[in-house]
Amino acid sequence: MIDRFLRIRENSEQLCKPLYIEDYSLQASEFVSPPKWHLAHSTWFWEEFVLTKYDTNYVLYNEDYHFMFNSYYNNVGKRVLRPSRGLMSRPSVAEVYSYRKYVTDSMVTFLNTIPSEVILAIVEIGINHEEQHQELLVYDIKYIFGNQPTLPIYQDSLKTKLETQADDFISINAGLYEIGHQGNGFCFDNELGRHKVYVGDFGISAKLVSNREYLDFIMAGGYINFNFWHDDGWSWINSNKIEAPLYWHKIDKEWWNYTLNGLEKLDLDLPVMHLSFYEAFAFSEWKGCRLPTEFEWEIASDKFKWGQLWEWTNSAYLAYPGFSKLPGALGEYNGKFMINQMILRGGSVATPEGHSRKTYRNFFPPDMRWQFSGLRLAK
Repeated sequence: MIDRFLRIRENSEQLCKPLYIEDYSLQASEFVSPPKWHLAHSTWFWEEFVLTKYDTNYVLYNEDYHFMFNSYYNNVGKRVLRPSRGLMSRPSVAEVYSYRKYVTDSMVTFLNTIPSEVILAIVEIGINHEEQHQELLVYDIKYIFGNQPTLPIYQDSLKTKLETQADDFISINAGLYEIGHQGNGFCFDNELGRHKVYVGDFGISAKLVSNREYLDFIMAGGYINFNFWHDDGWSWINSNKIEAPLYWHKIDKEWWNYTLNGLEKLDLDLPVMHLSFYEAFAFSEWKGCRLPTEFEWEIASDKFKWGQLWEWTNSAYLAYPGFSKLPGALGEYNGKFMINQMILRGGSVATPEGHSRKTYRNFFPPDMRWQFSGLRLAK
């Protein structure tokens, strides 16, 4: 557990190695958090939920951080509102790294006391929490860089790959299937409540939709034909003048897109990414298909390769039967967000290795597209 904890802590800092000091405090949009905030918040989590609760020898690093780096935990107390995270020039980046070291060292000392299974279960949540923030950190860095005039390079290791499997639909027979997490491995509370679901016969694509296919949708007038869109989606694209996926740029009649390796010509054979649910739904309508439900996706997931991009489903984020929240602040982790969100399944090239599983239920509002999201068709 100590080795894993240290590896996770180091991974967060490695993601920030390519940054300049000026990059750490930028907040390019209300839904984006500055890299410095991610580093501090993922440290605050250990201090708040483990050290101050269970280590009688622990001394707070800085009392102000209790308020400054809380995210959304009302049970913990007041917090800096999310749109204001980028206004905090203090503490300095150096001080945040000092804070991280202090808390990391304190955690190692505490873990060496061999805490109870109850505490270790919270440590497991903390490890997965920091992994979630590592993925969000990549999203936010890309958004920060992708909205700068020079479109700078971050790194080129987080690339999607060509999908070489046949472009076929996989047939799944109607029947009663079990959905949800089982076994002794870690999962979040929203995966629990394993239950039976009946689905009819369906087909699901072996491949993600490509840039080439999505460009065909654009060229066919997909963004100017209201028949393909939910009313909310139609209002959204018109209000925000959306004409293509996030990070796509048309330059001298050619399509380019911003990647973590800088601005590149659009590779038509790669999976299309950075789509909102609205766009994924509209494309599926244009193709005469649909998005799979999250149940269909889970049932079929062993029959195709997944993990390059989070895949939109046509399922709203709702509780499974028997869902119950943990007491206190940790009970706010998932349950209170079960409204106005859509489910994505799978994982992405930005997801830490081993973090996802086929029962993992990611969720975002339907207009969000800065996450590494794509789609797989069903019919």
